[in-house]
Amino acid sequence: MSFRLAAYAVCIKDERVLLAHYVRPTGERHWTLPGGKVEQAEDPFDAVIREVAEETGYEAVVERLLGVDSRVIPAAEALRGVEHQNVGIFYRVRVVGGTLRPEPNGETAESVWTPLPDVACLRRSAVVDIGLALARTLPPTGHVGPVVVGGLVQH
Repeated sequence: MSFRLAAYAVCIKDERVLLAHYVRPTGERHWTLPGGKVEQAEDPFDAVIREVAEETGYEAVVERLLGVDSRVIPAAEALRGVEHQNVGIFYRVRVVGGTLRPEPNGETAESVWTPLPDVACLRRSAVVDIGLALARTLPPTGHVGPVVVGGLVQH
């Protein structure tokens, strides 16, 4: 089994959420929250700020911890064909500077502000639904139920 610790930014402004258009090594594309792998010895708090800057060009500050999600992706559905556990730490962030742009030489083709009602119509990562659920409900436990994957919602 492979393991990944990731930090994700939930940035909502004027009923729009900041999404990143991610391109997998296979060429498949889907929308996700800005964020990604926490590097060795890196604090997840610092990682989410770094990832927002890398993927969007924005400078961001963390407003609050929203919660943590852990999910296991079966080998048959995992990108590399090996059972995979992803632990995601979700933060509410606010943009304080910078200019929106694509990630230079990266996996994020573009980032856009998307109206919240339009998110349901997008091919997207489950982390989008998890992050929005955490932001909407602010559960005291920092945990929401699993998101069903299928159709427009991907691992």
